Order: sequence, then C-alpha cells, then structure tokens
Amino acid sequence: MHDESALIGLARQKSRKAFTRLYELHVESLFRFLHKFSSNDIELEEWVQRAFIKAFRSIDSFDGRSRFGSWLFRIAINEMKSDRRRLRQLEEMPEELAGESNIDDDFAWRSTMDVLLNELSEQKRMVFILFEVEGYSHAEIAAMLEIHEGTSRSLLMRAKQELKKKWTAEVQ
Repeated sequence: MHDESALIGLARQKSRKAFTRLYELHVESLFRFLHKFSSNDIELEEWVQRAFIKAFRSIDSFDGRSRFGSWLFRIAINEMKSDRRRLRQLEEMPEELAGESNIDDDFAWRSTMDVLLNELSEQKRMVFILFEVEGYSHAEIAAMLEIHEGTSRSLLMRAKQELKKKWTAEVQ
C-alpha cells in the first residue's frame, strides 16, 4: 500500500490500515514542521493528533487538487493558530484568573537559527519552513495558507532578507 491516491480511496471507505499508512507517511514531516513553531512536545503531539483526527474525519472533503500532505499541513496550521489564539486570550486575562505561569516559559528554542526563525512573523516563518525545509512549491504554500502565490514568494524573499540580516548581526 504505497500509492497515496489508493490509500486515500481506502481511507474514504474507513479502512484502518489505510488511515494508519497515511499517518505513517506524514507524521514525521508534520512533527518536523510544527517543531519550528514550538519545542513543547505535549503541544506538538496535540496539534499533530488533532490534525490527523480532523483529516480522517473529513477525508471525503479532500478533493485531490493538492497533495494530501499539503491538505494535512493546512489543517495542522489551523490547529496551531487556534491554540495560539486561545493562549493569547489566556495571557490577556487578569492575573488572578490566569494564574502565575508564564506561557512564554513553555517555548524553548534549541539553536540560534531556531531563535532567528522565531523572530520572523508567523507568516514569513511558515512560508520559509514550508518552502526551504519541507520542499513545498509556492502554489502549494499559497493554497495551504490561503494567500496568493506572489505573496508567498514575497514573504519568502523578506524572510530570507531578515534572516540574513539577523544572522550577520548575531555572528558579529
């Protein structure tokens, strides 16, 4: 069972083996991608788990115009953004309601590049990672992020410029 379109067809028929194989084919790249936005393993696992659950529940809505991985990444991005919105709402709560913990303490970046990537806007970071790390085309990125293809190209160029500038400042 290696033909992805056949697996998707079987998954639409509720084949557990097909679901499992699609999971196996995409889980590592999804974790790698999301890890660029958080190193909190629990958070990552939740995003990945919810993305796969939503994908499998709505597999019939996958139209095949993009790769399955692109569609799955779009779902994961929406999960991440939804979580981030909830976190911001918690941060904006009065201290007596929100508790003592600082949400920023949950995010630890392991290397200088991760720190520099984190300083980029969320959209620039997503485009950079999807294009440079995950190998998606600008057309696929545009579909995932619901932006124009030219916007994807522009965001990538600006992300590279910012990273180069920050890297140069960091090295000096």
